[in-house]
Parts: sequence; structure tokens; C-alpha cells
Amino acid sequence: MSPVTYRDGGELLAAHLTSLGVDTVFGIVSVHNLPLVEAIDADPALRFVPVRHEATAVNAADAYGRARGSIGCALTSTGTGAGNAAGSLVEALASGTSVLHVTGQVESAHLGSGRGFIHETKDQLGMLRAVSKYAATVTSTEDAGRLLREASLAALTAPGGPASVEWPIDLQYAAQQDSGSTVAAPEAPRPEQAELDAARALLAGARRPLIWAGGGATTARAEVLALLEATGAGLLTSNSGRGCVREDHDQVVGNFATTPAGRALLKDADVLLTIGTHFRSNETADYALDLPAAHIQIDVDAAALGRVHPARHALHAPAHTVLPELTAAAGPADPAWTARVRRVRDEVRAALHEAIGPQAAICDALAAVLPPGTVVARDVTIPSSSWGNRLLPIHDPRANVFPRGGGIGQGLGMGIGAALARPGRPTVVIAGDGGLAVHLGELLTLAQERPRLTLIVFNDGGYGVLRNMQDRYSERRSGVDLFTPDFDRLAAACGLAYARIAEESDALPVITAAVAAEGPTLVEVDLNALGPMKSPFTPPVKIPTA
Repeated sequence: MSPVTYRDGGELLAAHLTSLGVDTVFGIVSVHNLPLVEAIDADPALRFVPVRHEATAVNAADAYGRARGSIGCALTSTGTGAGNAAGSLVEALASGTSVLHVTGQVESAHLGSGRGFIHETKDQLGMLRAVSKYAATVTSTEDAGRLLREASLAALTAPGGPASVEWPIDLQYAAQQDSGSTVAAPEAPRPEQAELDAARALLAGARRPLIWAGGGATTARAEVLALLEATGAGLLTSNSGRGCVREDHDQVVGNFATTPAGRALLKDADVLLTIGTHFRSNETADYALDLPAAHIQIDVDAAALGRVHPARHALHAPAHTVLPELTAAAGPADPAWTARVRRVRDEVRAALHEAIGPQAAICDALAAVLPPGTVVARDVTIPSSSWGNRLLPIHDPRANVFPRGGGIGQGLGMGIGAALARPGRPTVVIAGDGGLAVHLGELLTLAQERPRLTLIVFNDGGYGVLRNMQDRYSERRSGVDLFTPDFDRLAAACGLAYARIAEESDALPVITAAVAAEGPTLVEVDLNALGPMKSPFTPPVKIPTA
């Protein structure tokens, strides 16, 4: 293939993004990425979204990729700009989501000299390597295209993650010579045949089987469903695995493993098959959850096998390649076991619905109003952690957008990215007043881009979950009670529609109107007026006691 000449790095990047199917890019313009931003903004096939903080650029690109089942792109400046993006790169790394992060760099002649060149930072590449799956520096006008392809492939190859490319500004402005060389994708792993045969034999004799699906199961939806229906097993999920089978399926218990009924199922199961789940601390009661000894674990990440819980049979492979072989060997469950699974499914939902008190009206309204597959981006806040991540139905994994690493304040940026990934379809963001304040400036991005997004802000005047912890374990409150803006006036200042939920009867009409609107709406849930949950929510973390 003859080399292709591009006017500058921006034209090369725009062509590369188009080849990936990306049509929207999130970032902040800077003297150290100007050619890239200008080329993307000028390309009729691409849309540049100027967010207000670099962390949001990555969060939005992350959720854009999740909602489309592909990859997103974020552009940042060098130094402080790249540093601002680092926390959100940690989220993409924790969640294994595909993000191409292109950041500027100082002129190549000054790279690494430590002269204090504007925006320069010490060992930026080292920082990017620490928070990315892949990181590289463009060192010539001949290698930029290859590095962009390498980075994109790394981000998209399971287990996915963010890939960062730093690009000196003088090389961005220069004409690019791209050879178009292809980058070979790694071969998918295949489990040892003896291990697979033993797993098949174990599953064939199971009468009380359980499946636990994590994020790795979301790319094997048909295969998981086939196994579930062939066996009559119950399906537990991690938060990341939600939607791999529609949650209205009567064998889907869901993200309820740590409930008393979920623990009882695990205790009585004779085989547990786990698929692409990493057993995060907040989903295993801080690693205190007991799993059956007869444990078959499937994961494409070799490091995950047996890392948290011992696996009798560890199958290193993509789930979609081995599940059909397991299904072919599996026997049917005891009908009484399947009937118990269905009862537990109903029991855990009813118990949680009762426990959240007046907030159940909001959950019910969302479930009734939202079309199937609507993205619900859930920031780290009590409503998300208590019922949004469990009770609110998820039927498509691409609609299941939340910060898997647990960082607060990322929900609005994720919601903006997801909404722009699916123009014309509604998107909902669940946030708390404390989390929203982390990136309050993104209300301006919301007002400027005007996606069809409903932002539901649960206002309790601070960090409610930490307040609950301190009220339970401490004699005083520290740092949890915060000044909160008047959201009605704030929305008006930003040109956003506003509505308020102050009692249960408000939930359905307010949410119906907001979701039907063509543009963004800020819905404030006044928790002081609405009333408390029946039991204050605290996270499953250990607090040392005297």
C-alpha cells in the first residue's frame, strides 16, 4: 500500500476516527491540541463537543463507547489537561471500557528537558501508562497513524481499557505520511481441553446450578441465555453484568448476591459458573461472601482467574467461545430449584422496594416511562447504590452506564456522552447534589449541546452516604453537610427546563414530561420534603470498632 499524505495530524486523526465509526469527539481546545480540534470540528462527519473539564471529556467518551458498544474518543491538552483526565482514565481502566485518549505534548525539541515549557509536566508518559492500558508518544510524522491504530486496537481488545497517545504540537502541525500498515490483533485464548472437559462433566451433574454474570458476559448474551434456559439455573449478576439477559426473565435474580436470599442460594448451589466477573469488594460484602467450592470460572483476563475466589476449573477464554460447549453438556436442574430461583427473584425485589420507602415511586416511574434500552447513567449516590444498581430494570448492557471504579461526580459527563451516542433517544442521569457539584460546569455543556437528557438530582444537602456512616459509627459529622444551590434558579441561569419532585405523587407526571421533552431537563428530588428511606443506606465497608 502506498503511503497516504495528510495535511496535518488533525486530518489524520479525523480519518482514523471515521474508520472506527466514531462520529462525536469530546474535549477541550488548547494551544497544544489546536490542529486536532480544528480538523475534527471542520469535518462534516464528526462533531466536536467542548466540555468544561478534561475529566468529563474522558467520562463522556467512555459512556459514548459503552452506549454504542464500541469506542469513544477524548482530546485533552498536555500537562495539567492530561492530569485532569487521569482520574477518568482510571475509571475506564477499572471498567475495561474502550477509550482513545489523544493528548497534546510540548514541542518535541523540548520534550523531557524540564525547562518549564508552558503546560510541560514531568514524565507525562509515565503518568499515562499508570492509568491506561496502552500509552505511547508520537515521535515522528511517519508513526502517528500506526500508533493511533495500535492504541485503538489495544482499547478494543478484551479486556478493554483506555489507550493514550501523546502528540507533540509541532508534529501535529506537520504533514503526515501514513503507511497504512495493519496491526495484528492478538489471538483469543483457548482453555486447556482437559480443564474444559472436567467443567463440562461437573456441570452435567448439577441439579442446583447458579450462574454469576459479570461484565465479560455482556458480549455473550445469546450464549448466556441459551445456557440459562437449557439448565433452569438461577442468574446472579454483578452490577457490570446487568442486562446480559433481560431482567424481566424469571430466572434472573440479578445484582442481589449479598442479600440473605442470595447468600442462601449460593450456600445451597451444587455448582456455580461465573462469567467475566471480578468479584468487586462492594458486590461481595467486602470479600466476605461465601461461594460454592464447585466453582467454574470463565474469564478472558488470565489474572482474574482465581484471584478473589478459588476456581475448581478455570477457563481462560472469551465467554462466547466456551459457553456453547458447556451448554451442550449441561443437564437440567431440579424443577424445585428453578422454582426457588423464581421465588427469590420476586422476594429480593419486593424487599428492596419496601426498604427504599418513598423513593420507590421514582424507581417505579422510571421503569414505567422509559423505553426498553434507555441509558440510565448512574453517578455514585444513595439512590444509585441502593436501588438504581439493582431494582431499576436493565434489559440491554449498553444501557447500563455507571462508574464501576466508584468515583463520585462522573455521572453527568457519562450521561452526556451516552445521550450524544444515541441522538433522538432519551437518556436519564441519576446524580446526587454532592456528586453533581464536582463537575457543575457541565450543566453548561448540557445547555450548549442540548441532548435529550433528563438529569435527576437527589438533593439531601451533602454527602448522604457518608453522613449515614458517621451517624451510625461516629459521634459527630465531618465534611458531609454542604451548601447546595437553588436548582430552580441554577437551571434557569443555564437555560435548562426545571421540575421538582417533593412527594411520591409528583414522580410519574414529572418524569413522564421530562423524558418526553426534546431537550434537557433538570429534575430536583427534594429529599427533605419527600421523606427518608425506611432504613438509612450505608455501603458494605468495614469500620473498625473498639
